Amino acid sequence: MGCWAIGGTWRLGDLQAGWGEVDDAESIRAIQHALDHGITFFDTAANYGAGHSEHILGKALADRRDQAIIATKFGFHVDEAAKVVARHPQDSDVIRNVRAECEASLRRLNTDVIDLYWLHVWDYPLEPAVAVRDELEALVRDGKIRYYGWSTDSVEAARVFADGEHCAGIQHDLNVVMDAADMLALCAQANLASVNRSPLARGALTGKYTKDTVFAKDDVRRDPWSLDTFFTPTLENLDALRDILTSGGRTLAQGALAWIWARSAITIPIPGIRTVAQAAENAGAMQYGPLSADQMRQIDELLGRPVPTD
Repeated sequence: MGCWAIGGTWRLGDLQAGWGEVDDAESIRAIQHALDHGITFFDTAANYGAGHSEHILGKALADRRDQAIIATKFGFHVDEAAKVVARHPQDSDVIRNVRAECEASLRRLNTDVIDLYWLHVWDYPLEPAVAVRDELEALVRDGKIRYYGWSTDSVEAARVFADGEHCAGIQHDLNVVMDAADMLALCAQANLASVNRSPLARGALTGKYTKDTVFAKDDVRRDPWSLDTFFTPTLENLDALRDILTSGGRTLAQGALAWIWARSAITIPIPGIRTVAQAAENAGAMQYGPLSADQMRQIDELLGRPVPTD
């Protein structure tokens, strides 16, 4: 379960980076329903809602912490009161603040240890990233985190962290319309989990939206980059993919998750969930399993891309 959307409204600099207003009680019910129905991996970040997502996740899992794997992210300055997140002025600030940011996330999550701790600065320079990795290894030794990784779409960046003893995964974009062959190959080679953000293309793969949809002013999906990266290419291809993705009684969202499971044995999609209904739908995808090899080939042919060899 991706927990970005339960953070509510917040800003990353001038960007409205949340998904609109949220109902915290419904968010907690959704998390608990997800856990009840086989979803055990919960991915959040200090950024999401400027700490609010971590608070809600901590409340929802308070009596069931041992049943869940919690991943969260660091690397930005978070102002909880103002609901504003900003980049650190200097690259070295990220290194200096790793431990303090970890302690803040532990407090908000109401837990003694973070299972997987991601560097959230997707374009952080490679040279100082080695020092960040060293700080994360120190947090592992101190029992503050169990494993770490990087949330990035850069294969070169991922390779820097892959050399770390306790690096366990890379978080990157992956969905049926947006493949990531090079990143998947690296993760397979380095024995890392491929944790997949935007598995539903920010909702474009659910069938709920059209090219004429106008998102609210406090919804990050209104941002031109989001529209150009996820919605336009997805909606251009959705009708062609619909019959395959909905095969066997699946919903479109369930079919999109099935594609990811079929794409590689190391993939872990983290679809965003805000409601019990969404939790039920996403959990329900597990009963169908991955798409078949023949269906995967058909999709590649429809999208005009080569059949993956990894």
